[in-house]
Amino acid sequence: MPDVIVVGGGVVGLTTAVTLAERGLRVRVRSRDPAGATTSAVAGALWWPYRIEPAERVGDWSLETLAVYEGLAAAPEETGVRLVAGLHGGERLTALGPWAAGLKDAVEVAEGLRVTLPLLDMPVHLAWLERRLVAAGGSVERRAVSGFGEAAEVSPVVVNCTGLGARELVPDAGVRPVRGQLVAVENPGIEEWYTEADPASAATTYFFPQPGRLVLGGTAEADDPRTEPDPETAREIVARCARIRPEIAGARVLGHLVGLRPARGAGVRIEAEALPGGGLLVHNYGHGGAGVTVAWGCAREAAALAGRAGSGPAV
Repeated sequence: MPDVIVVGGGVVGLTTAVTLAERGLRVRVRSRDPAGATTSAVAGALWWPYRIEPAERVGDWSLETLAVYEGLAAAPEETGVRLVAGLHGGERLTALGPWAAGLKDAVEVAEGLRVTLPLLDMPVHLAWLERRLVAAGGSVERRAVSGFGEAAEVSPVVVNCTGLGARELVPDAGVRPVRGQLVAVENPGIEEWYTEADPASAATTYFFPQPGRLVLGGTAEADDPRTEPDPETAREIVARCARIRPEIAGARVLGHLVGLRPARGAGVRIEAEALPGGGLLVHNYGHGGAGVTVAWGCAREAAALAGRAGSGPAV
């Protein structure tokens, strides 16, 4: 019998499972979808606290995760993590929170903020997390969960990392989809990333050089559950990116992606509660557009709560 069942196989669920397994607990991940079919696999995956609350907690989670990624970047082909230079258009350090003091090489220029940050190739990173989990004695089960009590029947601790699924499973009506659409094109030789957000619009402009492709974005459409790409939106994304780098206009399109960010009005929820039939339920969801950015910080906090159940070593 596992000590812990983690429900959800995206970046938050797998990172939490790895954290628990490497601390000596027997961990099983239950996920309806393979990692490559989760919202995490669609993420542009630049480390940056984006569309996530509460602000007073996010900085610490983000910097803790940044330190992990800086170490993983030593083996990018294996982990999918690279350190890449780029520009946050229009950004200023004074507009950021205290966490910005942890950015090692950030420099303000006329166009914005230049900085080198982790950029993750998510399909590679998710596969690496699964391998790391298995190496630590954990396992992944492709299985939908209709309720947390079901998982509690075979494990004294259940960790909820279901993202958008928490809206029905908890249930938590504060969890809302924020639709993000991206376009993957052949990279015409761009080596640095670029982002520029428009606070007054659902449209953002960014491009991320990933192995074998350039990922263009994007959108942040609240309460929009559509998962099919919109052709006109795709054309607008390419046009916005081409205004920054004209060579993008002629790049061959490789594919279109849509992901639903799991936003939560009250911010990330990390807390424990007793289940009606016994056992402990630990929540770790509501990461909005920054699940990759806070994954390790949130995983360690959730793991500390899970370890207090007394089933296995203290965490």
